[in-house]
Amino acid sequence: MARTYIATGDRHSLFYRELRKALMAADVELVDNAADSTATLSILYDETDQRVLSVSARNVPTEYEVFYTIEYAIDGGTSRLLEPQSLTLTRDYTYDSTLVLGKAREEQLLREAIVKDLVRIVLKRISTL
Repeated sequence: MARTYIATGDRHSLFYRELRKALMAADVELVDNAADSTATLSILYDETDQRVLSVSARNVPTEYEVFYTIEYAIDGGTSRLLEPQSLTLTRDYTYDSTLVLGKAREEQLLREAIVKDLVRIVLKRISTL
């Protein structure tokens, strides 16, 4: 994976940006097209969202779960080095409608922490190849 191309449909996703930074920090040369690469890391699925975990007696959400799901595979030239792998990480947080701005920031920080964990898991898996 000395010269790696990252194939993705969304070059602005949080996961893509963090993965790119981590690979560069690990001295992996990232190239701009698959023809120049020795390996292609394909991000097949990259989605994040949240869902309600609990509600109050007045049917107001009191707890949310933030989740991030990715699916990736690695091809090396003519062979598949790693079959598609799917990962989902979740975090939950309490919600208070009187603290909307603070809770929005907390949600964003949780999302960023999830992405960093996902990148660590992917890098660890890649290092075993």
